[in-house]
Amino acid sequence: MKAFVILFFILITSSVYAQFPTLGRQSTGTTGGAQGTISNNKVADFVRPPIEDYKIVSIKNDTVTVDTSLTIAKDYKFNYLRKDRYGLLPFANTGQGHNTLVYHFDKQSTLPNSVAQSRHFNYLEVEDIKYYYLPTPVTELYFRSAFEQGQQLDAFFTINTSPRLNFSVAYKGLRSLGKYQNALTSTGNFRLAGSYRTKNDRYRINAHWVAQDLLNQENGGLQEQAIEQFTSNDNQFNDRSRLLVNFEDAENILDGTRVYVNHHYKLLGKKDSITDYALKIGHVFNSDDKFYEYRQDAANAIFGEAFQQSNFRDRTNNEETYNELFAVYNDKNLGELKFQANATYYNYGYNSVLIQDTNGDGIEERIPNRLQGTIIAVGGGYKNTIGKINIEGNAQVNITGDFDGFNIFGKASYDIAPDKVFSASILSNSRPAGYNHLLYQSNYINYNWHNAPIYDNVQTNTLSARLEANKWINLDASASTISNYTYFGIDATDGLVNSFQTNETINHLKITANREVKVGKFGLDATVTFQNVSGQENILNTPDILTRGSLYFTDRLFKKALFLQTGFTVQYFTEYYLNSYDPVLAEFYVQNEQEIGGFPLVDFFVNMKVRQTRIFFKAEHLNSGFTGNDFFSAPGYPYRDFNVRFGIVWNFFL
Repeated sequence: MKAFVILFFILITSSVYAQFPTLGRQSTGTTGGAQGTISNNKVADFVRPPIEDYKIVSIKNDTVTVDTSLTIAKDYKFNYLRKDRYGLLPFANTGQGHNTLVYHFDKQSTLPNSVAQSRHFNYLEVEDIKYYYLPTPVTELYFRSAFEQGQQLDAFFTINTSPRLNFSVAYKGLRSLGKYQNALTSTGNFRLAGSYRTKNDRYRINAHWVAQDLLNQENGGLQEQAIEQFTSNDNQFNDRSRLLVNFEDAENILDGTRVYVNHHYKLLGKKDSITDYALKIGHVFNSDDKFYEYRQDAANAIFGEAFQQSNFRDRTNNEETYNELFAVYNDKNLGELKFQANATYYNYGYNSVLIQDTNGDGIEERIPNRLQGTIIAVGGGYKNTIGKINIEGNAQVNITGDFDGFNIFGKASYDIAPDKVFSASILSNSRPAGYNHLLYQSNYINYNWHNAPIYDNVQTNTLSARLEANKWINLDASASTISNYTYFGIDATDGLVNSFQTNETINHLKITANREVKVGKFGLDATVTFQNVSGQENILNTPDILTRGSLYFTDRLFKKALFLQTGFTVQYFTEYYLNSYDPVLAEFYVQNEQEIGGFPLVDFFVNMKVRQTRIFFKAEHLNSGFTGNDFFSAPGYPYRDFNVRFGIVWNFFL
């Protein structure tokens, strides 16, 4: 319902602003129309500025142009996450989560990960919010069909009320019943953002407010007998709702609200051609208040014994407030120098302390209810261009507080040619384990631990290299060593999920190659990833090979008014011990009993573009009916059956 309210608001707002197309310069550019200028404020005389004038700016000030083209990359991004999911394996229902096939060890934070990581694939972070500079208002509508009852919608509207002030509002909603029992998903991501700069360009501010709620019903996967019925290809179970699941009375939700402000003032700036330096000071504020809750009508024995047998809720609060002061000095010869200090207040935990006699020996174990405090860190960064070489780096270290941590990053890139770039980087990071590894409380007795005093920092060292050369090949390679790796796994003593930390080093090697070849109206896009893990075995499990290939045909029809793109996409990964899923934690955990993989996933697609409207039709997993029911997203959780889905992405330039 909220999605339709937002959509109605956007359409009404768009129709109003369409009557006043006077923002921006007079345009002599052409985009789908003849040249002309604005005269007498008449809509009939208005010609939209060229597409190059519509800018999207990231929080790092990287700028791209609004893109309404239809490419194979756009097909990859037409999904619930609105991003390429290569290296992720979705569950049967949209919004349920994704299992990780390809691992990346490039995070630079010095604080613990948040709770319920499987719910965070669709949790919009600071870097996911964009800011805009536009000569006229822009609206984007995304729609895609869901599984059974429901739909996906992402409605977005942005406008520059003046060349210096921009606002945007958006709502992304999902409701999908799913094919299996008790697998409904219902999510919402509302975001409101704005940017402003003064007339003399000395002061700039980017800010946003985001409210998100991600709810999933949980069923614990199929029962053992149901798994046999699924894999047997028995026609009477083609209706997946007939397969018995472990329970039908549980759900979890991740709910969060964030306020973000990033602003700076230029103390010294370039006033003429002689001045070649600038100095600005700034402040960043980020308050992210979220909670994760698991609720169930009756305790289930597959999670062990429980304190309360019915109608219980496990609620975990996770609040972080970040303040940063920074100064940036730019010099024509020295480059860009940045110095910053930040303070992060964190408040993670529960409402009460837990005291229990775990071993029945009369010795009580006390599990506190809070991890709370303030971390103060200092750091700096550097950027410069020397000839064709671009160098950048940053460093940060926690100097006070209960959590130690540091981060050192350096990168150099070389422009081989205008369309060919080689880069290499090095990262050394030390950070605490995730919050839910350090402390967790639950109604299930086994899911209570306090590891903060005994867990060491997870230390990661990564060396990466990348070649971006579309006419040759795109290569991405990284080698990582991880010490004190922390993970969820099965406790051999009771067969239940618990938190673990290994004291052995894990080595992870990853090489990814991509190449797109076009011959006439045909195209082939192929990506392959090789991974190897050494050191501690059976902890970080990955497929040796993951590959994706798309063979497609493009053409322009109906006097070039319609652009057609159609073809096949095939994905495949080798068999390995794919991580299992725990609904109480909303986390994936290591299992070494069942190998999963070795099944192809074949999709057929027909995509079309008419002006700024892109229409998508896809027959997903069309080979499922004749290659056997051996496809799973995690042990006990089947992957998607054959299904035909459709949707659109529609841009309005008013």
